[in-house]
Amino acid sequence: MSTQRLDPLPPTFAATVAALHRVAERIVAPARKPANEIALVATPGGFGTPVFDHAGARHQVRVDGADLVHHAGDEERRTPLTTLAAAGRLVDDLLAPGGGLDDESLGVDAAAAAALAGWYALGAAVLGALASGARAGDAPTPAWLWPEHFDIAIELGPEPTGGRANYGFSPGDEQHAEPYAYVGPWTAGVGGELWQATGFRGAELTYAELLMAPDPAAAALAFFTARHDALSETARSEA
Repeated sequence: MSTQRLDPLPPTFAATVAALHRVAERIVAPARKPANEIALVATPGGFGTPVFDHAGARHQVRVDGADLVHHAGDEERRTPLTTLAAAGRLVDDLLAPGGGLDDESLGVDAAAAAALAGWYALGAAVLGALASGARAGDAPTPAWLWPEHFDIAIELGPEPTGGRANYGFSPGDEQHAEPYAYVGPWTAGVGGELWQATGFRGAELTYAELLMAPDPAAAALAFFTARHDALSETARSEA
């Protein structure tokens, strides 16, 4: 994993996240084929679809900084993310007709988009390391970036014993002005100093805490590992 430090977030971060969230929900996820597959992944410079087959070619639709990019076979086309309507024209052959994309300015700031891309890249690296160290029965899922909540997350842990949880990286939400890493147990009863999240039953590690860490990736992995170990211990004690 990278040991790159995080940078303070630009003041435009929240507005840019909100704009890119709209792009993810209205353009990038709907462009993926088949149409019922909406999960995205972290990609260089941001996020996008996995590579998929459509109409005899390999495609990928992704956000790279403040641009929307469409790879089709050996061809790459891109356009600045100015409005949903303008961005949608780049991939109109992949979108359902009548999508109602508007001409309201998105206001995507390049520095803020880069900060979000760095957050997702950190998340993908840490979640990959967590999954690679999984124990028998943990059954980790791929690290998907879900357009509804705009989080990148995996599921990990044995469900029959109550040890399964979501491990993820959120860019922020109504209860959190800045990004945070989190653990959300599915069914296990949790409490105590390891489980002090705001707005949900679980644990969180804030961007401010990771900003101060000499190695944010190592700090996030240690945070996840401690909660995974605690859930495993709870499952054993309740068995």
